[in-house]
Amino acid sequence: MLKTIKGKNLEVLDWGCLEYGEAFSRQRSLVDESISGFAPDRLVFVEHPPVVTIGRSGSPVDVKVPEETLRKKGVSLYQSNRGGMATFHGPGQLVAYPIIKLKEKDLHLYLKRLLNAVATLLREYGLVHEFKKGEPGVWVNSGKIASVGIAVRKWVTYHGVALNVNTDLKAFDLIVPCGHSEEKMTSMKQELGFSLNMTEVKKQFTEVFGKAFRYEIIRNAQKKFSKHPDWLIHKAPDVGAIESMEKALQKLQLATVCQRAQCPNLGECFARGTATFMILGTICTRRCRFCAVDKGLPQQVDKKEPERVARAVQMLGLKYSVITSVTRDDLPDGGGSQFIRIIEQIRRLCPGVGIEILIPDFNGLLQPLKQVCEACPDVLNHNIETVPRLYYIRPSAKYRRSLGVLEYAALQGLNVKSGLMLGLGETKKEIIQTLKDMKLAGCMYLTLGQYLAPSRNHFPVARFVPPEEFEELAETARLIGFSGVAAGPLVRSSYRADQMFETGQGMSKVA
Repeated sequence: MLKTIKGKNLEVLDWGCLEYGEAFSRQRSLVDESISGFAPDRLVFVEHPPVVTIGRSGSPVDVKVPEETLRKKGVSLYQSNRGGMATFHGPGQLVAYPIIKLKEKDLHLYLKRLLNAVATLLREYGLVHEFKKGEPGVWVNSGKIASVGIAVRKWVTYHGVALNVNTDLKAFDLIVPCGHSEEKMTSMKQELGFSLNMTEVKKQFTEVFGKAFRYEIIRNAQKKFSKHPDWLIHKAPDVGAIESMEKALQKLQLATVCQRAQCPNLGECFARGTATFMILGTICTRRCRFCAVDKGLPQQVDKKEPERVARAVQMLGLKYSVITSVTRDDLPDGGGSQFIRIIEQIRRLCPGVGIEILIPDFNGLLQPLKQVCEACPDVLNHNIETVPRLYYIRPSAKYRRSLGVLEYAALQGLNVKSGLMLGLGETKKEIIQTLKDMKLAGCMYLTLGQYLAPSRNHFPVARFVPPEEFEELAETARLIGFSGVAAGPLVRSSYRADQMFETGQGMSKVA
């Protein structure tokens, strides 16, 4: 039997209504965290927009209508790696995904406990449950009310149970439910004669699940992936400093990445008289799923922009300037020549000012990278952003290509810098391997910060990384050989860049 662990913790997540494919991606990230030892056991609640899923034992013949008909009805089709055949998910259905590490490697016992949790919940509402030998699910009055389809990787469970609470049962006419053409489907609403409060059902299920699996501590966390922990909440920024800096930038028709990328340190940096200038317009040609910068048709290159940036550096009395850009895959040189002109103009108007450039990958073109390196910025920064497994959030980017940018710049004798976002679903092992890859490529300065989704339409936060883990990773990075490391939940690519370069030391930022 499953062992009771004193203080065993269950974290409950509520993702609200979420597309099936996105929920599956999040599950995989949580499984990776559990396997790596980063996370507690979790119980995820979610509702899906209308979708038919086919499990490992199913096939397309389990769907009664063509896929085109499904689409016209607003129902998507998804091939899943869970157990079982075809089923339907939709609004009003409670889907529970336990992401738990099994202490006793017994899937039959796990399934039994999961089904018993559902049965106990039904009894709480006065419904008499039925089980059928050899068929995972729960029935009430001969109607199937809950379907179960599970998967496991390295003894960490995912997928789970779908309980029809207020579900529109007509949708099941589109499929052969779980391979049984005569299967009758039912719901709690159908059996009780009234709609149920989903929040209350979730609360009840959490309690019976906790008892079934013998959890002693149950806590809610990260509802819909949006609630920020205490260490990410900091005091309001200096509004006066922000307004003053914005007026100066508007006068010179300049933008900063601080504003466009919704940087959490904007107030602090503006108050210090520092900013990271964003050149080549404010519209990016790529559609990275983590970035707040606008996407679409880019603007024409402004030939007067280099002089205006240099004058801004002069006017603000900066001793250290940071220049970045949107990605411009539409330009023959990816925008490299504009970086060169700005470096030249700053050197002309502000001799002695440090210059750090945060560049794109120039779409893999060597010539613009070569020319930018020949302009000899004090620091060349190109962000790796995330571990290679998660590079699908960076369309058109390539992990090895980005490492190549760092390596080429290091071979030219430049001070090379890069950064990673954490909290996208990476594991500790993946982080450390990526740091080793970056160091091997010649990177000497490193930033590590928490990813924060700019909106619900962006890639979701998989985990909020606590400050102590940033400190641990910063120490690991120093042992690997990085000269300067800035690590903390609110650290960003150019956070206090002047201090990192001048001292060669890292700093932490914790709210």
